[in-house]
Amino acid sequence: MVPVTRVFPTEEAEDLIALVREIADEQLLPQVDAAEAQARFPREVFTMLGETGLLSLPYPENFGGGAQPYEVYLQAVEEIARGWMSVAVGVSVHSLTAFPMATFGTAEQQEDWLHGMLSGDQLGAYCLSEPQAGSDVASIRTRAVRDGGGDDADYVIMGTKSWISHAGHADYYTLFARTSDDGGRGLSCFHVPADAQGLTFAEPERKMGLHCDTVGEVIFDSVRLAARHRIGEEGQGMSIALAALEAGRLGIAAAATGLAQRALEVSTAYAAEREQFGRPIASNQGLAFLLADMGAAVGSARAAYLHAARLKDAGLPHTQEASIAKLVATDAAMKVTTDAVQVLGGYGYTTDFPVERFMREAKVTQIFEGTNQIQRLVISRQLLAHRA
Repeated sequence: MVPVTRVFPTEEAEDLIALVREIADEQLLPQVDAAEAQARFPREVFTMLGETGLLSLPYPENFGGGAQPYEVYLQAVEEIARGWMSVAVGVSVHSLTAFPMATFGTAEQQEDWLHGMLSGDQLGAYCLSEPQAGSDVASIRTRAVRDGGGDDADYVIMGTKSWISHAGHADYYTLFARTSDDGGRGLSCFHVPADAQGLTFAEPERKMGLHCDTVGEVIFDSVRLAARHRIGEEGQGMSIALAALEAGRLGIAAAATGLAQRALEVSTAYAAEREQFGRPIASNQGLAFLLADMGAAVGSARAAYLHAARLKDAGLPHTQEASIAKLVATDAAMKVTTDAVQVLGGYGYTTDFPVERFMREAKVTQIFEGTNQIQRLVISRQLLAHRA
């Protein structure tokens, strides 16, 4: 194991991350290979994490959360990803689904629903992307139309969401739908229970990696929702979605860092043990320098997401830093996992070793929660706005 030196804000946080690492080592790593080969959705793992309090770390204690700062929560996500990337992505997604209710929900909504979201008894899904609306959120076509007049009239929802993690397995769906034709200002946010009539699911997508992260289309066929299921005001959905994604990008950055950390650990152990020409291959300077570059990439990714998290915890602007963290960490994960395959040589190309899986899992981190091209657009706009 490659040691990671961490600085924690409290002793409680240090103990918490030690517990997460123990769970990753003893409960996640022993089963990840078989589960990913079977593409089995690990609901029991999410239940276990919920019972341990790891699905609610950044949320208030009065609703069942862990009241931990983001810098601690993200380090927990990193440790989970080190053990099982699909589960870490699921933890990040679940946290993302609770963000709108925790941040924009009324006191009554939070009392009714947030306890369940944070208890570990429930798992959420985040319904934003559509077949024709990925990075361009303002192009969302799913509609929520009032059935009658008045503020208390029900909404009837029609449309299809795509690339939704936990589709068919979630207990609730945080939905963004169009309530007017006013572009990005015409979106609203809703809390949709999984048992809502008219809610159906397509067959799961057949993906390159993250086989235990079930992803599919969620179909809303005249789903009727009471008005109290709307989170925030009508037309506030875009600002809610973007605020949630800012936090979600940090979750993916932390998960990508954990994946890269595990790839580094496997590569270092292999290079120290594998002998060629009568000595470990790690004694070859060319390979040793490759390991050094991998270590530097992981360290840079960790520093980037922690910097953004500490800004968030301090209540400071961090849009640019969140995009930098997502960009740096996911590009690092792709490079480090690719190099891990190279370190293991022919064995790295086989399914007998996990690094080929790491490489497949890393690729999607450059795509979801906003492609890395979108992150560059966000960063450049922030730089130019500050200059102006």
